[in-house]
Amino acid sequence: MPSFRTGTVTSIISERDGLQRVEVDGRNAYVLTSLTGDVAVGDRVVVNTTAVELGLGTGGWDVVHWNLARETWHAGGGGHVMKLRYTSLQTDTGVAEQRDGYDERGLDGMPVVACGLHSQIAPVAAAFKHAAPDATLVFVMTDAAALPLPLSDLVADLRDRRLLDSTVSAGQAFGGDREAVNLPSALRVARAAAGADAVVVGPGPGGVGTATELGFGALEVAAVVDAAQRDGGQAIVALRWSDADTRPRHRGLSHHSRTALRWAGERVTVAVPRGAPALDLGEQDIVEVDVPDVVELLADAGIAVTTMGRSPAEEPEFFRYAGAAGVAAAARVARGTMR
Repeated sequence: MPSFRTGTVTSIISERDGLQRVEVDGRNAYVLTSLTGDVAVGDRVVVNTTAVELGLGTGGWDVVHWNLARETWHAGGGGHVMKLRYTSLQTDTGVAEQRDGYDERGLDGMPVVACGLHSQIAPVAAAFKHAAPDATLVFVMTDAAALPLPLSDLVADLRDRRLLDSTVSAGQAFGGDREAVNLPSALRVARAAAGADAVVVGPGPGGVGTATELGFGALEVAAVVDAAQRDGGQAIVALRWSDADTRPRHRGLSHHSRTALRWAGERVTVAVPRGAPALDLGEQDIVEVDVPDVVELLADAGIAVTTMGRSPAEEPEFFRYAGAAGVAAAARVARGTMR
């Protein structure tokens, strides 16, 4: 059950579009300003404390639920389509499907990189832009983890460094440059409305795993593969690889990647670094590519990213395998016709 408390905003730590980080009685909290409006020092607020009380890593901040300093608050929405439906924070985001630029013609060969972890987005984007600096790369965020896209420091940094060109939030996820009703439609929005030459799809921060065969958020990679392939796209899976994870199921090629590929109904391209150990992935198309030094690319761009708390220096193969998918996507763009 959720836990709430009331406190006073004692400082503003940082602010960007859609997000404030604050202290409430000296304790860290964040504000999703599109849902509750912003806060100021001295405001009395209600905060949800559940994640902190459970000791969750990614969700280790309180969340401001309402600002008691105001009696009412209203932000103009974008239409009648709601996200966070039937909760006290439901919001009329509107969706790109009801606006000019939506195109029903499918993906027309566009490469779609499927990631199981939020941290994979950075090496995919860095490797893609290194190989195809003039191509447009759009991030589609699913609703398998965090729902508010503005919460992602990583996406904010990638946008700032021009490693991502635009964002689409799909399903119940919200806060992207464009909103979409579901994942297959979000891919069309990315291509037609956002002008994508390629798309990287993944969850927001805070992925879920339960040490069971199917109880993990990254199983959605199978659905991403199927959605892309069935609508005329070219799906590429970013494999999750680790040489440092202490859990046997995630050492080498993670069972998350193996299981998602087994559950995919469509045959897919799997990119690996050239010279990587041979993998038995059934009928999938394994493509070896030359991967640049992704760790160096991220460092040069000033992108700070970790995976399971480990830095690129501690887990270089994780970043190299994800980077291979970005290289493969760039090669597909180069063989096609860029916009």
